[in-house]
Amino acid sequence: MRVAVPISDLVERFYGELWNKWNDLAVEDMLAPGFAFRGSLGAGNRGAGWVAPVPGSGACWLGGLPQRDRRAGVGGAAGGGDGLRYTGTHTGVLLGLPATQRRFEYAGAAFFAADSRLLTGAWVLGDLDGLGRQLR
Repeated sequence: MRVAVPISDLVERFYGELWNKWNDLAVEDMLAPGFAFRGSLGAGNRGAGWVAPVPGSGACWLGGLPQRDRRAGVGGAAGGGDGLRYTGTHTGVLLGLPATQRRFEYAGAAFFAADSRLLTGAWVLGDLDGLGRQLR
């Protein structure tokens, strides 16, 4: 029997392993089979497909950023703090804008659901208006 895992630990691992490192091997250890992801643009995916390049999904956002450069810092996703900070360099199409090579930073928030040991869903919101202003 697996021991219950605090949601705060799962959220930190979600950003550390899945979002920042894009470590596909961590998916089974952290996400329920029916994991539901919804992004700022409203589109979403279920299960391992949350990484597919659907507008508004994690993969769509990541498509405009190099792996070595993108970061999401957890400051409040699991309670308290100042929320999330997303940073990166715009090296590919992002928000429909061609690469500018500009550095950016913008704020976000995330809402997670979990059972006793796995994340079952995430709704991740970001200040897309602020991001767009930095890229134009």
